[in-house]
Amino acid sequence: MSKWNLIIDIENCTNCNMCVLACQDEHVDNSFPGYAEEMPKHGARWIEIMRKERGQAPMIDVAYMPVMCQHCDDAPCIKAAENSAIKKRADGIVIIDPIKAKGQKHIVESCPYNAIWWNEKLQLPQIWIFDAHLLDDGWKQPRAASVCATEAIVAKKVTDAEMTKIIESENLEVLHPEYGTKPRVYYKNLQRYNKCFVGGSVAAINDGTTDCVKGATVKLSQNSTMIAEDTTDAFGDFKFDKLDEKSGIYTIEVSAEGYSSKSIEVDLDTSITIEDIYL
Repeated sequence: MSKWNLIIDIENCTNCNMCVLACQDEHVDNSFPGYAEEMPKHGARWIEIMRKERGQAPMIDVAYMPVMCQHCDDAPCIKAAENSAIKKRADGIVIIDPIKAKGQKHIVESCPYNAIWWNEKLQLPQIWIFDAHLLDDGWKQPRAASVCATEAIVAKKVTDAEMTKIIESENLEVLHPEYGTKPRVYYKNLQRYNKCFVGGSVAAINDGTTDCVKGATVKLSQNSTMIAEDTTDAFGDFKFDKLDEKSGIYTIEVSAEGYSSKSIEVDLDTSITIEDIYL
């Protein structure tokens, strides 16, 4: 059967917070029996937008990543809950029973994504419920997706086989696959958040004038194995992305017609913007 999945494109998220506000507008002071009790006005963000800044001036990028209940197929919270207080619906959505889960604060700690919030007033663990109450009423998308102007959030109700094809064609990933929870929330361009880059500019001094070197060949290698190659743009800039943090020493070789080649080494701990490389 068809199941709900969420696709989040980090490249398109601008941190407008409309998804956050839509969630609050829907759930603050509103109770939906069988789905969720009201959300606290303060102190809870069932949808949380994480921020990641990479690099140093002048080459910096900032990414925003919405994180919410991942509606895992192998959800640790279901295992941790007593009295079957959490259920996995046939359509893939996870629901915390607002009656059975009362007082079960330990459920909060069971989520490795920190996506379960404790309602102190109601003594209740709570999550973003995928707006299941609206979908059951005929809505085509949860509100978080319907208000997203950049289409950074899109919900799809498809079979698992169809979703597998979408994952492959759009290069989707899940958060922390090592957790083994089988999330139904997928991310596009996740490297903007969980990978790092090394970049810089190539310049040369000609007749006392500093010029950007356009069209220079820049090669990135590690342990004598070439990993990637780039060509500098009109500003002499190059950039290698999707590298692992704390991945060790890399060699950068720069060559351009009319200039002597140059080689430098960088120890990649996190994203690095190299000072101008002069040929």
